[in-house]
Amino acid sequence: MVECGCLAHARRKFFDLHAHNNSQLAGQALQYFAQLYNIEREVQQLDAHSRCQIRQARAKPIADALHAWMAVHRLKVPDGSAIAKALDYSLTRWTALTRYLNDGSLPPDNNHVENQIRPVALGRANWLFAGSLRAGQRAAAVMSLIQSAKLNGHDPYAYLKDVFTRLPTQPASRITDLLPHRWQPSRAA
Repeated sequence: MVECGCLAHARRKFFDLHAHNNSQLAGQALQYFAQLYNIEREVQQLDAHSRCQIRQARAKPIADALHAWMAVHRLKVPDGSAIAKALDYSLTRWTALTRYLNDGSLPPDNNHVENQIRPVALGRANWLFAGSLRAGQRAAAVMSLIQSAKLNGHDPYAYLKDVFTRLPTQPASRITDLLPHRWQPSRAA
């Protein structure tokens, strides 16, 4: 496994500083991030190979300039300051943050995944009252199946209805055929 950083998390640290403190340095960093995201909007619909080529030609020089800018300004700001923390966050994660530049199949951030898990995060407090640890574990398993079904392009209701119908007669040796990434609807579904 190789770590891929989230450019949005790095950007957010500067955004918060600029929004709350009107930090000029944070504003300058945001200009670099804006350029990187503008390129991403342009290449969004392209295939991975083309996306990688454009990232290398256009985004990599901007990312290199941002890195150099961060390194220079980190030496000028006091340790422990909010801007130092924002700079340190990006500088210490730079390799992971820029990994997407070398692979057109990687996104620059994990916003899509975070949007997918937001309902789980928002419901977390409510699920403290599932009744018991076992009930919570069962609820987590069902929610995982529902989200996995969605990610695999299935209607969760149709998927669960078919799986629950077939489950009692499904041979144990073929139980994995019912997992969302392998499931094929039965003829009756």
